[in-house]
Amino acid sequence: MTYHFQNPDQETIFNYLRDSKTIAVVGLSNRKESPAYQVSEIMQKVGYKIIPVNPRLAGKTILGELTYPSLKDIPDAIDIVNIFRRSDFLPEVAKEFITTDARIFWAQLGLENEEAEQILRDNHCHNIVMNRCIKIDYFNM
Repeated sequence: MTYHFQNPDQETIFNYLRDSKTIAVVGLSNRKESPAYQVSEIMQKVGYKIIPVNPRLAGKTILGELTYPSLKDIPDAIDIVNIFRRSDFLPEVAKEFITTDARIFWAQLGLENEEAEQILRDNHCHNIVMNRCIKIDYFNM
């Protein structure tokens, strides 16, 4: 049987977006043609604070914001962690996520991972969205 994550209902997802101000973007690079950059730029333009997370670009600026090597290095409160890394990296991100005060784990369209879900649920994190585009959901609110 193939694993398929069950997302929260649409209204819950909209509430996550309405109640959030800060999005840490794991896998954000300075390549303007990348989906991570394009989605993050749009989310920034509609009013969210974007915090880039990319160990290779730590200390550099992306979208006018300082890039951090990992989630745990971010000094600000995080509402949503939006992940643009392959599905097999999601458990690693989930393990780091649970060490922060971040509220919502969001894996972009095409990304889901059963092990990551289990790590999050075992650590009492139930605000999980996978295989959804944050930009599409924002514009469908």
